[in-house]
Amino acid sequence: MASKIFYIVDVFAESKYTGNQLAVFTNAEEISPEEMQQIAKEINYSETTFITSPELVQGGYNVQIFTPVRELPFAGHPTLGTAFILQEQIIKQEIDRIVLNLKIGQIPVTLDYMNKVVECLWMKQQTPKFHSEFSREDIAAVLGLEAKEIDGRFPIQEVCTGIPFVIVPLNNLSSLKSIKIDKEKYYKFIEKTLAKCILAFCPEAEHLENNLHVRVFCEYLGIPEDPATGSANGCLAGYLIKHLYFGDDKINLRVEQGYEMGRPSLLLLRGETRDGEIEVHVGGKVILVAKGELF
Repeated sequence: MASKIFYIVDVFAESKYTGNQLAVFTNAEEISPEEMQQIAKEINYSETTFITSPELVQGGYNVQIFTPVRELPFAGHPTLGTAFILQEQIIKQEIDRIVLNLKIGQIPVTLDYMNKVVECLWMKQQTPKFHSEFSREDIAAVLGLEAKEIDGRFPIQEVCTGIPFVIVPLNNLSSLKSIKIDKEKYYKFIEKTLAKCILAFCPEAEHLENNLHVRVFCEYLGIPEDPATGSANGCLAGYLIKHLYFGDDKINLRVEQGYEMGRPSLLLLRGETRDGEIEVHVGGKVILVAKGELF
């Protein structure tokens, strides 16, 4: 078998060594799913992706996504990071749109250029689905907070645009930064939930130009905390629109994440209600950091 070539990129990053790390394998046709899982565990990033078709298949490129402990049907920063590598290393020409064939179906990514270099990538996520709501007391115990620190004007709710997340609105940045997951209560809580991961957010941010501060916790997927989560922020976008968090059913936001981990990230959210359905787009910048070879 030929050596396995991979690239490391920082996704939702404004400079190198920020954002969320991703390893992308470009010649993964002969790698078995079992070995993909082993490789993802060895690299130990939040996710690792494998391009298993360097040629188009039904208009898209076949891609598989793995966390250190399991395969995912969809994830946000792997989608953007893989599309970036497809354009840079396989397609090698300006193209406005790339489609990834993922386990949940085809996900389109659009590419914005500046001086012939990819400046920003956008993915259109699936139409949000809204599921169970939970009490402030239940989720506060999991997060190590008091119930009063959760914003009672809006629900704590499961939302899914590909992978479900529990969305938790907090009152302020101080509470968000003080979260400490109680693992025992967390695992007990997710026994009864469709979503196994939690996104908590607040309307205060580290930087005035940003609209929200976010933290995401996915212990179940082998990711205690994630520095930038496109799938979760897609769910958040749907939630904000449905519940008119900003008083409007149309959003155009800058969201910061990863600061507590020393990996500051910037995610761009756009969305609106169109013909009775919520449409969600998540965007960000991808930066190439390294190229490697797995023997």
